[in-house]
Order: sequence, then structure tokens, then C-alpha cells
Amino acid sequence: MDGNGAPLRCLFGVRVLDLTQFEAGPSCTEALAWLGAEVVKVENPKGGEPGRTSFAGPPNSPDSYYFFEFNANKKSVTIDLKSERGRALVKELAKKADVMIENMAPGTIERLGLGYEAIRALNPGIVYAQVKGFGEGSPYEHNLAFDMIAQACGGTMSITGEPDGPPIKPGPSLGDTGTGMLMAISILGALYERRATGQGRRLQVAMQDAMLHYIRFAFQTQAATGKPAGRVGSKSGSTVAPSGLYPCAPGGPNDYVYVFARQRDHWDRLLKVLGREDLIGDPRYATPAARAEREAEVNAMVADWTKRRDKHEAMRVIGAAGVPAGAVLDTMELMNEPNFEERGILQVAEHPSGPFKMPSWPVRFDGKPPLLRPAPLLGQHKEEVLSEWLGLGAADIADLERDGVI
Repeated sequence: MDGNGAPLRCLFGVRVLDLTQFEAGPSCTEALAWLGAEVVKVENPKGGEPGRTSFAGPPNSPDSYYFFEFNANKKSVTIDLKSERGRALVKELAKKADVMIENMAPGTIERLGLGYEAIRALNPGIVYAQVKGFGEGSPYEHNLAFDMIAQACGGTMSITGEPDGPPIKPGPSLGDTGTGMLMAISILGALYERRATGQGRRLQVAMQDAMLHYIRFAFQTQAATGKPAGRVGSKSGSTVAPSGLYPCAPGGPNDYVYVFARQRDHWDRLLKVLGREDLIGDPRYATPAARAEREAEVNAMVADWTKRRDKHEAMRVIGAAGVPAGAVLDTMELMNEPNFEERGILQVAEHPSGPFKMPSWPVRFDGKPPLLRPAPLLGQHKEEVLSEWLGLGAADIADLERDGVI
């Protein structure tokens, strides 16, 4: 329990066979690993999963920063799935696993003979999880997808951007990590159910389908208006003033503070901050509807105050007054904010290529988030996993390695 993270045993004893790559699948299995599951990443002996080398990394590392971010706390074994012996090895591992998850291109896992029916026959209690771009039964179920494709056809882009501008891809990787989180939650539910039934489940989530979950507010807007939800820029989804970004000194690209004062008490408190107590109770501004009619005037009133202060002061003063407010912080500001590291939200992984600070799992368990361990080197745990899961001896493992199976 030392340091700013705690090694968790919430999922102690749960074995996860991870045949995923890039982000949607790995973000799911990383969540399980943070919670204490033994996650074994199965990779191609010739270079590993593409995420290891498709992005920039440290000068002295064979792996990318991208791989570090989405594969912490896991183990790695290398198995050639193109070889019959390699596929047989995966089946043996699947017999010992509680969870098996894959996000290969549609139809690939079945062609390898490792589809749900084949694995279920070997292990009826397994939770078999699949992440795809489009759902089974969709007219596009055989299409490939990445995060931005899911965000385009899942609705998030259509509600992002300025009202008079084109759709914009939201910055967060909702299509990838957002989908992965939904699958992780579902796996936990299936594991809990299995305690009573002894039976596994087949779980399937499509990235396009997952996006609908994240835009439920937009669907309620459509229900209320009878029209497709539109783009509202940085404002909230409803017509409220003040609601949005207000410029701050000294005027840099991220020198803004977001202020949201919908409720009557929030508005009255904000007026005190702005030095406009004379407007408290004024019917021209007393309700959200009234302020919406004077949106430009209200925004100018707030901006006149914020632009004379930096964003940190603006957030501090407005927030202390009991009004929701947040400075726009960029990734460097967040990384250099000591409070995140002190609380364990950012942790330093001691990777063989050097220390690497990254976001950890943000939920705190009895005061501390899970302990962060570095992403594995390619094949780093093959002896350990094959020995502990399958009981193979050193000679057996050496034989598999000599023949290029692992």
C-alpha cells in the first residue's frame, strides 16, 4: 500500500486471455488488469500487436507511448496464430481462462478456429467477449472501423462543433476507450452472474452501437424538439446563459474558463462575483429563458470580468462562490499539476526504457487508486504464463520457441 497507488485484488484469480490490439479492446482489458485480474496479452512473435510500433516512443524502447498507455499491468506471451500448434496452445490457455476477448477484423477469429462456439465447447464457463466496429446483423457488420469511424456513424460528430460549422470529431477517443469501458462493465456483470450459474456468456459490443449510449442527452433533446439534435459549440446541450467558454488573460490558445449558471442561486452568486448585485431579482435576467433572450448581453457581462483575470483565478473565484466553473487545462498543464500525482491519478511506471508518467484508473479504493505497473515487453511473460497456466516445463517451452510457435 506504499506510494500513491494500491495493488488491488478485486479480481484476484480471474484470468483474462487478451487477443486484442490498438485501443478499444486493450482499454477494456487494461481496466480489468488495474482491478487485479491476470491479463495475458497474446501477440504475434514477429513484432507484437501493431500498437507497439505504429506510434512514436522513447528513443531506447521498441514500444510506443501509445502502447504504454493502453497495456499497463498486463502480461505478454507471443504465439503464432497462423500455426496449428500455436492455435492449439491458445485453446489450451482458453480452457484455463475466465475471460477471452478479441477485437480482430470481422470473421478473423472464426477463420482461426477460435470463435465462440469452438471455445465454449472447451470451456462452457468462459466469458467470451468481442469488440467490433459494427454490430452483428448490421448492414455494415463486415466493415472495418476505427475510433473516428464509430464517432462519425454513431452520432457524436453530428452534435459536435459550431451551429453554423461542419461536424467535428470530439477529442476523446469515445469510439475506442468509450466502447472498451462498456465491455469491461459487462464482463464484470457476466463474471458475477457466473458465480451463481456456473455458465459463461458471449458478450458483443459494436463501436457504433456504443456511441448511442454516450449521446443519450442528444436523444432527449430530439424527443423534446422533434428535430435532430444540433451542434451548439461549447455551450451545454440546452439553451442556457451563461453557458460556455469565456476568454481569460493573457489570451493564449487555451486561456478560457467555462462558466455554467443555469440555476437561480448560481446566477445570483455569479452576479455578486461580477459586481452586479443590482441585477439580482431583475425579471429581465431572473430565469434561464429570460437570460437566453439576452444571451449576447449576458455573455459580454461575464467575458468583461473573465478577460481581466487568468483562467486559474477565474475558476478559483467563481468556483469558490458556488458557481460551476472550470479552467480549460491542456495536457501539459494536467501532467505538470502536482496534485494529480500526489493523489495517484497520474502515476509513474518504471518501464525498462525509463520512467513514464501516465493516467491511472481514476477510481480510488479506500483512498487510493490501483497501482500502476508498466506495459509488458513483447513476450516478457511467456515462461511464467505457460508454466503456471499449462504446467509446461522449461524443455517444452524451449521446444515451442525453437519451432517459432512462441
